[in-house]
Amino acid sequence: MATTPAPGRTPAEGPVVLVVEDEQAIALAVARRLAAEGMRAHAVGDGQAGVDAAARLQPDLVILDVMLPGIDGLEVCRRIQAERPVPVLMLTARDDETDMLVGLGVGADDYMTKPFSMRELVARSKALLRRATRAREAAAQASTASPDLAPIEAGDVLIDRAQRRVSRAGQDAHLTPTEFDLLVTLASSPKTVLTRERLLAEVWDWVDASGTRTVDSHVKALRRKLGADLIRTVHGVGYAFEPPASDE
Repeated sequence: MATTPAPGRTPAEGPVVLVVEDEQAIALAVARRLAAEGMRAHAVGDGQAGVDAAARLQPDLVILDVMLPGIDGLEVCRRIQAERPVPVLMLTARDDETDMLVGLGVGADDYMTKPFSMRELVARSKALLRRATRAREAAAQASTASPDLAPIEAGDVLIDRAQRRVSRAGQDAHLTPTEFDLLVTLASSPKTVLTRERLLAEVWDWVDASGTRTVDSHVKALRRKLGADLIRTVHGVGYAFEPPASDE
């Protein structure tokens, strides 16, 4: 199944969004709403079809259900990201933080729990697309000597903003685009407590505070990949980047 952009728009105008969802009513509702927002939305109903469609369409965003017939959403995400990095918004029927962390670990950038608000899904989709655009623009500027892209060095942590790479003690850490942006935001203001609301605005580009658990889950994912000592929790407020002590 596939949908076309909303009336009055030419197909070439909007970003391509792939919806992988086996509940047809949800898939069509999401695709139609995205098309009404000017996106070129395509919907498929199982995991293998999602992998095949991603290879064929080269989407700008994938909205992916975790529970799918055949190949589940986590494996679909792994395969899609192995072929080509793309923002992924995962949909889950369970409000289980373990599932969310696993999803983030295989390359998802964000998640939503069913039932969800269509308005919020559209807002998060647009935010992911905006961030992907900014990342491409930053990559295009990587050859310049812009001070905005100067590496951040903190103890044994090296954050290469131009190449969007992170290492600790010489070991590369494979971060999702969202994890990288979150780390840069925190590390750019070391030892400064940033509220969850501010992080949502600066990293996720959200205008409300409805997704504070998303921040918490991404911080946990960062700690798993880089160590628990880098990011300090200030309960009830937010998080602060704590530069590791130098070995010298």
